[in-house]
Amino acid sequence: LLTMHHGTLCVMSCVSVSCPQGTMVLMNSVCNKILKPIDGSCCHPPPPATTVQLLTACFFLAAIGGFLALNVLCSERHRRGKHMADVESGEDRKPAGANAAATLKVPFHAVCKLGLIMAYFYLCDRANVFMKEQKFYTHSTFFIPLIYIVVLGVFYNENSKETKLLNREQTDEWKGWMQLVILIYHISGASAFIPVYMHVRVLVAAYLFQTGYGHFSFFWLKGDFGLYRVCQVLFRLNFLVVVLCLVMNRSYQFYYFVPLVTFWFAVIYVTLAMWPQILQKKANASGIWHLGVMLKLLALLLFICFLMYSQGAFESIFSVWPISKLFELQGSVHEWWFRWKLDRFAVIHGMLFAFVYLLLQKCQVLSEGKGEPLFSNKVSNCLLFVSVVSFLTYSIWASSCRNKTECNELHPYISVVQILAFVLIRNIPGYARSVYSSFFAWFGKISLELFICQYHIWLAADTKGILVLIPGNPMLNIVVSTFIFVCVAHEISQITNDLAQVAIPKESPALLKRMLITAVFFMAVLVLSMRERPGH
Repeated sequence: LLTMHHGTLCVMSCVSVSCPQGTMVLMNSVCNKILKPIDGSCCHPPPPATTVQLLTACFFLAAIGGFLALNVLCSERHRRGKHMADVESGEDRKPAGANAAATLKVPFHAVCKLGLIMAYFYLCDRANVFMKEQKFYTHSTFFIPLIYIVVLGVFYNENSKETKLLNREQTDEWKGWMQLVILIYHISGASAFIPVYMHVRVLVAAYLFQTGYGHFSFFWLKGDFGLYRVCQVLFRLNFLVVVLCLVMNRSYQFYYFVPLVTFWFAVIYVTLAMWPQILQKKANASGIWHLGVMLKLLALLLFICFLMYSQGAFESIFSVWPISKLFELQGSVHEWWFRWKLDRFAVIHGMLFAFVYLLLQKCQVLSEGKGEPLFSNKVSNCLLFVSVVSFLTYSIWASSCRNKTECNELHPYISVVQILAFVLIRNIPGYARSVYSSFFAWFGKISLELFICQYHIWLAADTKGILVLIPGNPMLNIVVSTFIFVCVAHEISQITNDLAQVAIPKESPALLKRMLITAVFFMAVLVLSMRERPGH
């Protein structure tokens, strides 16, 4: 009985007295079936497939069958004659239906590739086909790979096409190196080392800062609040996570970063789209509209503070069905509350920075020419000195942290210091704005896919362990698994882009129909999942 109900204790005691491996396997065969440890891979039967998972598998199999049928059909038409002579006109024309078949092949091909990739996900982290190993943090496992990617990033650099502050190439570079640091942080188990943990928390805040900066800039300059734009953003953010929720039987909140950026995109959209809509064109006509933007940002800040100091109201809002199904993890919104409040000011910091920057740019205060410092030499040197001191001061404070809880309380208020310091250091010198790392920028373009895919095909046991494709050779295993992981992330990024073009039509009537079908689909999935036994 002691072995069955305290399986972990039995195994630990077994290890401590150096029991034979056969005895350990026998104990695990009893213990792990009952305890079902999240990092257990020995004698731990895989969970049974749910109805939603089975239906998802059937869908992918049907897509593969449809794709093969289309290939056979196109081959048959090609065999009969790729072009047929038009007797009346004397011109060549394609067989009837050829264009339709070719158009259908693109989405079918993308779905087929996605189905094969999802099968790999399932085998890696649900079928117990591959082993998993636990993480053991040492300084070398974190800092040596970090130094290696820094050297690669510096080596592969190119001239920027534009030299504006936070241009597209630079933001891709920023996202890329941050994502690589986060990946190393996760696989090395560096969260146990508080200074590294606090710096990585700044990187997550910087992602949200970019979210506020990028979306505010787009809406302010373009003024495009149309449904097509919203659906495009939501599709690209959520497509992979929705598919993984269906395939891996995990809740939406499990992939916490995507709900976070989706929520903040919705907040930015509502803030700027609500009456009165204030755009750059309108603000240029009358300076009073700039005050209107500040009032909107102030209202958003008050809303954030209200939710922060009213945890009961926060939980009540996000516990309403069916919204609760998006933000609950194991039947509670506590995890969502923790993630939200940790970086609650990062997005509004990004929005405010974008507003100030675009205003200074309009007033021609900034010098953004190639090789030119952002401000006058005196002001640039002063700001650069303050930025370096601020950056180092934050790092010293983070290195002196003794307790995660206390440091997390201060993090939302002071993380912006290091973010702004980095932005200024990176952009004030003209030569720094004129180059970017193509190595980091490449990873930055697939940063979202990298962040999500790591859960199941690089790490394992839902990020608690490390996937082992090649047992007995840790170095070769990490090289092979990393190569596959990066290739899969890149392929999923391409698939998402291809399907976004098909799934999101520009015509409003067709788009509304797709939205209605999507709503019905999610309601059906919700009903089916509620009938199943709750997942992890």
